[in-house]
Amino acid sequence: MQPEPSAALRHRTVEAPAGRLHLVEQGTGPLVLLVHGFPESWYSWRCQLPALAAAGYRAVALDVRGYGRSSKPAETDAYRMLDLVEDNVALVHALGEENAVVVGHDWGSNIAATSALLHPEVFRAVALLSVPYAPPGGPRPTDIFGQIGGPEQEFYVSYFQEPGRAETEIEPDVRGWLAGFYAALSADTMPAQGEPDPHFVAHGGQLRDRFPAGILPAWLAEDDLDVYAGEFERTGLTGALNRYRNVDRDWEDLAPHRGAPIKQPSLFIGGALDASTTWMSDAIDAFPTTLPGLTASHLVEGCGHWIQQERPEEINRLLTGWLNTLTG
Repeated sequence: MQPEPSAALRHRTVEAPAGRLHLVEQGTGPLVLLVHGFPESWYSWRCQLPALAAAGYRAVALDVRGYGRSSKPAETDAYRMLDLVEDNVALVHALGEENAVVVGHDWGSNIAATSALLHPEVFRAVALLSVPYAPPGGPRPTDIFGQIGGPEQEFYVSYFQEPGRAETEIEPDVRGWLAGFYAALSADTMPAQGEPDPHFVAHGGQLRDRFPAGILPAWLAEDDLDVYAGEFERTGLTGALNRYRNVDRDWEDLAPHRGAPIKQPSLFIGGALDASTTWMSDAIDAFPTTLPGLTASHLVEGCGHWIQQERPEEINRLLTGWLNTLTG
């Protein structure tokens, strides 16, 4: 779905620890920072920018480091969570603001949550889409992921760990791979119950072996796919995949915050058909403890993973309604 044409969309870059961060902004008012997930870009918020601007907010969607027009450091460990949080802090200050509401989807949800956890003085409220907050702690992540697949298949996060491995699958046909990945996790095109799960790779196979073929979800027009594919064809996938390759470093870095709640006002919105909400249902159940400032938690029926693109009008209504309850 394309946003309404508007001359008010402004592209710019700002200096940050990553080197530079590219962002797109629209509107004036309190700052709302929108953080995307994998494998996307600022463009995943194309339907939220005009809606938030119309509601009286300064909406800013960035390209996370490693994506789009933002800097792409070469070192794998330059994509650890602490670095991405500091990018967000630097971006807020570079925009001349003291604080912001931060909204994240997918990996962006984790980045937004950790930004709010570590810098409550900067991020006064947090909205999490698709991936619920789970406090730092527990067993080492790669140990957990390594046990999920079992003897016959490998969990996708484990598959992404080895540098170059997933790139070898994706980069010869970026557009086709993205189309299949988006379709695999969308409500209207995901594999039916009982069919092979696209979150897993058969040993000796590829992740795309289980993607739907030759079909796009209703939310994804050919032009939208061209935007996403064009960015990744230019940049490659390594910067994006390096987020997965830092999960153990994040576990070590965030150990001092084991079990810590996020106390600011918060919102959660997930898709009822999204594996992130079903696999992490215990995290949602724990919100009274882990998100004591939670205003509302919504599961959108019949919705998959790409929630703000699958159901833009509903997400815009829930998001702006929540923002309007915040002071300042």
